[in-house]
Amino acid sequence: MDYRKLGNTGLDVSRICLGTMGFGRPGNEMFPWAVGEETSEAVVKKALGLGINFFDTANIYSHGDSEEFLGKALKKNANRDEIAVATKVFFTPSDKPNQHGLSRKAIMTQINQSLNRLQMDYVDLYIIHRWDYNTPIEETMEALHDVVKSGKARYIGASAMYSWQFEKAQAIAKAHNWTEFVSMQNHLNLLYREEEREMMPLCEDQNIAVTPYSPLASGHLTRPTWDARTKRSETDKVARSKYDAEETNDMKIVKRVSDIADKYGITMAQVALAWLLQKKQVVAPIVGATNPDHLASSVDALKVNLATEDVNYLEELYVPHQVVGAYSKQENDFTR
Repeated sequence: MDYRKLGNTGLDVSRICLGTMGFGRPGNEMFPWAVGEETSEAVVKKALGLGINFFDTANIYSHGDSEEFLGKALKKNANRDEIAVATKVFFTPSDKPNQHGLSRKAIMTQINQSLNRLQMDYVDLYIIHRWDYNTPIEETMEALHDVVKSGKARYIGASAMYSWQFEKAQAIAKAHNWTEFVSMQNHLNLLYREEEREMMPLCEDQNIAVTPYSPLASGHLTRPTWDARTKRSETDKVARSKYDAEETNDMKIVKRVSDIADKYGITMAQVALAWLLQKKQVVAPIVGATNPDHLASSVDALKVNLATEDVNYLEELYVPHQVVGAYSKQENDFTR
């Protein structure tokens, strides 16, 4: 396993991050395709055995099940001082007042609930899951600063927003000498590259660690056709909303991923991950796994060195896509 500093910090993280959105009680309302506690622990143990020390979850995933299962597995199998755990705040299953968003009240409540589920005294990275149009960003940044100063989080990060929002938050934190974001968890893969327009150059300029989610486009980059039927593909409305609209053109890119995989005798997933890993600011793609056997293949992507001609071949057919991830003031749903 290779390790890298998380942006402009001294924190060492593995170049593959295990995403645990798929951990939850099977058949739960949010993610019916989630795997239970026993399988979740097996995935975590496999990740640790491969040298993965970076784990990502969120308070909303399966309504807290993901944090609970991850926390139990790590407490049982890992040395807390050697691992880095990230969780998120913004969404909750409740639509009642003060239950979600990025107000001081919500942040202080949600960090305590996340730590209780994780059975931890602190998280290494506390990420805002979306931009909150209904709370002054000054209030949010000061509250996050206080979370760090209280010892409940070591660093803070952001996810899925517009570049102007990210820069505004950073500028306000800097002006008040508050804690600044050290990472950006954005939507980036061979089928969705809108982040390359502004967010990626911004992160490179400011040495912000990029930890892309959906690196395999919800499985669309792992097989030459999209007609495979799995429990997730049949029930994951989020994945369909992200990728189905551009299927005709995107399948041309998928074909090229398959061509490169054949050229090197590797899997399509390894090609897709290798493409991300060769980007300067990409520290660790977040690879979701619900089967322990899939992780070793993902880690092997670190051994793949794509030639410049390969990268050009993979990229040249891309066309602009509708923005997915960052949302407007009129939108307020769980889109990831």
